Amino acid sequence: MPQLNIVLMQPQIPQNTGNIARTCAATGARLHLVKPMGFTVDDRKLKRAGLDYWHLLDITYYDNNEDFFEKNKNGNFFYLTTKGQHTFTDTEFPENCYIIFGREDAGIDEEILYNNPGTSLRIPMRSQARSLNLSNSVAIVTYEILRQWNYPDLLCEGQLTKFDWQVNCNE
Repeated sequence: MPQLNIVLMQPQIPQNTGNIARTCAATGARLHLVKPMGFTVDDRKLKRAGLDYWHLLDITYYDNNEDFFEKNKNGNFFYLTTKGQHTFTDTEFPENCYIIFGREDAGIDEEILYNNPGTSLRIPMRSQARSLNLSNSVAIVTYEILRQWNYPDLLCEGQLTKFDWQVNCNE
């Protein structure tokens, strides 16, 4: 089964990371947190945003960017940034890819982006808007990748509680 890896480089806002953790738990994506972070992992705001899902997470912590890249040398890296020259929907994502997001206030280090122009991707938005919320961006890109992979190991059927019929998202 393909593995999706969501990487947060130096996240600063615990509620965003909690929401992203919840998205990872619901989709089976692995979460990678790269320090320094603007909060501690026992922060109540972080836990509150993803509390009932924390036990479902596959999470790895790294001391810094160098530590992350050293421990994941053979990864297929894609960088989500407002500075990207390509849209994420024009990209075919391979199995076991790493989708990297930067700090809420500064994004990904520009040296990394400069050295990876072909995999620096953008979510289209109006020119007047600075950026989308980090947790929203992660959810948008995560579900596009899972759509491309035909939603592996995800439940695509819902069942009503009052009625005896099901809704199937693949029909």
